[in-house]
Amino acid sequence: MVAAAQHPNIELMTYAEVKKVSGYIGNFTVSVRKKAKYVDWDLCTGCGTCIEKCPTKKIKDEFNLGIGLRTAIHKLFPQAVPGKPYIDAESCRKLTQDKCGVCEKVCPTKAINFNDKDEMVDIEVGAIVMATGYDLFKWEEVYGEYGYGKYPDVISGLHFERLVSAGGPTGGKIVRPSDGKEPKSVAFIKCVGSRDDTKGKSYCSRACCMYTAKHAYQVKDKIADSEAYVFYMDVRTAGKNYEEFYQRALNAGAKYIRGRVSKIYPRGDKLVLKSEDTLLGMPIEVEADLVVLATAMVPSAGAVDLAKAIGFSVDKDGFYQEAHPKLQPMETFAAGVYLAGACQGPKDIPDTVAQASGAAVKVCGLFSKPELATDPMTSVVDATKCSGCGLCVPICPYGAISLKERKERGGHGQGPFIRQVAEVNSSLCQGCGACVPACRTMALNLKGFTDEQLVAEVDALCL
Repeated sequence: MVAAAQHPNIELMTYAEVKKVSGYIGNFTVSVRKKAKYVDWDLCTGCGTCIEKCPTKKIKDEFNLGIGLRTAIHKLFPQAVPGKPYIDAESCRKLTQDKCGVCEKVCPTKAINFNDKDEMVDIEVGAIVMATGYDLFKWEEVYGEYGYGKYPDVISGLHFERLVSAGGPTGGKIVRPSDGKEPKSVAFIKCVGSRDDTKGKSYCSRACCMYTAKHAYQVKDKIADSEAYVFYMDVRTAGKNYEEFYQRALNAGAKYIRGRVSKIYPRGDKLVLKSEDTLLGMPIEVEADLVVLATAMVPSAGAVDLAKAIGFSVDKDGFYQEAHPKLQPMETFAAGVYLAGACQGPKDIPDTVAQASGAAVKVCGLFSKPELATDPMTSVVDATKCSGCGLCVPICPYGAISLKERKERGGHGQGPFIRQVAEVNSSLCQGCGACVPACRTMALNLKGFTDEQLVAEVDALCL
């Protein structure tokens, strides 16, 4: 991240949001809203004095999923690039109540600017790489048998990741959120929301098996005389050295139990997990101090709307749809728009890095050509027949058709006049032909598949 920030040909636009995308391959216009940070990063040195002195210190830290606390002026996470803070406008007393202003007084470079405003900028780009990532499945809303989120010691794998991180709120010490005590028994439940047609998603989230094995190993390694129970449907270790890592967790003493957990309920200061060991064919109960859920990966919030704005499709689960799963795994149906990472579907880090490298090469290949090669089989408009009704415009799935004003001469002594006719952008058109049957005046035709050519083929077959 630091190398990217320091590269002379890379411009980072952090704390910003894409609002609109228009144009086509080689000629995109991206409208970006740069949110007000209330800190002038050109003046800020990232010394952290403002963070230390901020009196508003009891805000739940979103990066640590509410386990830790943060101040109103803060960095999103410790390793953020650039390493400079911004002010959370909803929590800052100066911005909400016109009180405080301590950060402005203590800043040695006078970088605090409470009059900062949002700014809209338009960027001209030739290609777009979509890397919108993923969110976690909201298990609390559907898995009532797991407590609907009311048990503080039932957490997600990402919560556990923050607990075990040396830069996390506990400094790397594994503790129970309810009382801060070290758990002696930890239960892990895999496929919470994954491979579950009744409550979750039908697909496998792929990364869960390996990070659960890692978490179970960390419990055995960090907590003396601890027990780690892993409830699973199947263990999938499709990757280099993945099977060996899974065996390492087994050798460390993690107990794998094949079966779905049907219910979690408290008993004293412990949680009871009711399940079945399908290998033994008998019901079991396990008491644990802490329960960790491997929740499914789902598309990030707003990803579907962004895809619609740019002009490509999503699959039934809301992940971005590639042009072809084998031959074009990085491309979309919108020319010049490429995919990288978990926006296309659940992926782990090696797969994400590999696809990101592929997307970068695709962009480099596009830019290396002096001319753009397009499919010759595109739609064309006979302007003399077009009535300008516009029925073809919403039908085009690629946004390749638009209505343009055309100046024409009037007949019988009339002067020139303006009328609307359809126009096809050949760079966007994919030759699907959806517009042709929609045209009531038969002004649209598909090159290579005109009405005359199709009739001639039928005549030839009937001879």
